[in-house]
Amino acid sequence: MNRSDLARDRYMLTGRLARRGYDWWWQSFTGHHAVTGEERVFFVEYFVINPAVSPDVATFGQPPVNEIPSYVMLKAGSWGAGGRGKQLHAFFPVSEARISSDPLSVEVGTARLTETHAAGDVSVTADAAAQHPEYMSDSGRMSWDLVIDKRLALNVGYGASAFFRWLNAFTMFWHAEGMKTLYRGTVTIDGETYLVTPETSYGYADKNWGSDFTNPWVWLASSNLTRRSTGEQLLDSAIDIGGGRPQVFGVPIGRRLIVGFHHDGIDYDFNFSRFWTRSTTAFDCSETDTEIVWHVTAENPSHALTVDVRCAKDEMLLVNYEAPDGVKRHTRLWNGGTGTGRIRLYAKTRGTRTLIDDIDMRSTGCEYGAY
Repeated sequence: MNRSDLARDRYMLTGRLARRGYDWWWQSFTGHHAVTGEERVFFVEYFVINPAVSPDVATFGQPPVNEIPSYVMLKAGSWGAGGRGKQLHAFFPVSEARISSDPLSVEVGTARLTETHAAGDVSVTADAAAQHPEYMSDSGRMSWDLVIDKRLALNVGYGASAFFRWLNAFTMFWHAEGMKTLYRGTVTIDGETYLVTPETSYGYADKNWGSDFTNPWVWLASSNLTRRSTGEQLLDSAIDIGGGRPQVFGVPIGRRLIVGFHHDGIDYDFNFSRFWTRSTTAFDCSETDTEIVWHVTAENPSHALTVDVRCAKDEMLLVNYEAPDGVKRHTRLWNGGTGTGRIRLYAKTRGTRTLIDDIDMRSTGCEYGAY
């Protein structure tokens, strides 16, 4: 499970995905205000969609444009209550981007991304956000300059191997090269500067690509983990959960998750694509007036895991994406970075369960949406 594979971080939009596909690289991390020390959680995403459709002009699927989307999008923002949450979008024609795969390098406008560095700037005026609903953006400005140190990976196995990528077997592929990532640098948002330090960044980096998005859409991730019995922070641990209803060659295969938990140097892998491990997963996600709540269980012959997470809706975003066909089906895709929760890991022996560890989760990246 914890196995680096930089080939999965390469640019994937070739062949039929060049005309009906998306590819993105996601980063999320915590910073502290340079003056007050206030904590704030940020995200940055480098997103490409349908590059062969309109390489020289950025086109949009959302009204009033209603075309097949084709662009490079920089997505940046933060989560938090009291107006702190926002998503900012900047768009470029694909021809203005320089993207190479070996090694990974994405350059567009002032933005840069490699495996070890991310920088960029997004600015959206209030007039532009109001006059261009197709931008799906709030107003504001954010810039970032970050050194990236990816420490733990979630490798989903043969399901995203070169052969299955060549077949475009899955509608939505996933690879988390940085399930636990240390970030160092600065972020400035709406004139306020935040410092990002490795020890308190609680960072995460992953990648998704494919021809459409899963429905439902489930994601949970945290490397800010503390043992409940002692208060000890677990520095060599991280958890990452993703999935919903995967499709293989366009056929849904039921509600499935991939659950990866690296705990004190040991991998606990619950992955439906590794069928020989006899793993099973189940999830329940619900919305109250004030919160989104997740309950996940995972089990194989030797271990079981339960994960419970909640996040306040006033600290989350209804995150915006249009699919490669131009339709925005996920109109209530809740996305946050301040979730809290609990992990319970059990050993299974002759029908009995023994608690191995009971862990608090903080700074949890979390997502849920269904249509």
